[in-house]
Amino acid sequence: MSTPHNNAEYGQIAKTVLMPGDPLRAKFIAETYLENPVCYNEVRGMLGFTGTYKGKEISVQGSGMGMPSIGIYSHELYNVYGVENIFRIGTAGSIADNINLREIIIGQSASTNSNYASQYRLPGTYAPTASYKLLKAAVDAADKLGSAYHVGNILSSDTFYDDASSLADWQKMGVLAIEMEAAALYMNAARAGKNALCILTVSDCPLKNLSTTAQERQTSFRDMMEIALEAAINI
Repeated sequence: MSTPHNNAEYGQIAKTVLMPGDPLRAKFIAETYLENPVCYNEVRGMLGFTGTYKGKEISVQGSGMGMPSIGIYSHELYNVYGVENIFRIGTAGSIADNINLREIIIGQSASTNSNYASQYRLPGTYAPTASYKLLKAAVDAADKLGSAYHVGNILSSDTFYDDASSLADWQKMGVLAIEMEAAALYMNAARAGKNALCILTVSDCPLKNLSTTAQERQTSFRDMMEIALEAAINI
């Protein structure tokens, strides 16, 4: 039951999947946290692994960058492989004045400048929203781990380099941070009747000209990984 983007067979992918954008981060998570991880996908270098964490079967797979990419992979996970829950764990640029480098953001909702929702032919504007079950589990896990976090609205943007310089406008509306995938994930989950949540680590603050290194982004943002894993075993 492979797809053009995933050569896993049905049953090789767990019901709960952690999805970092970077496939090398997926490999790091699998090798660091999962027991007996098995690689089930290498198509296009988008690595996917299944193992166990504290006795529960968990998968971790890269999503790539942007809504078209996570849209493909999450659609196939939900609708072809029977996945029920996806935690996106990624990086974001903080635009809120009170959120700094390396802090955690849990995306309660995801505003967007994308027209991804147009495929659903809705007579209005759809509000992409996280699944409360996953949101509560993540907040409970963060509290248990003693991790500082922020919960609120994030922006999923189709553009990384924004010629319109619009971040200050989104900041005025209380948006906490910008990333590029959550809105499509939330919409795919809603359409499939499944669950999704985006947990982010602040990798840069574009309005303050602050950033972390590529190596930090790949391997050192462990708080969000551990929050997602602890949440995954309690849903």
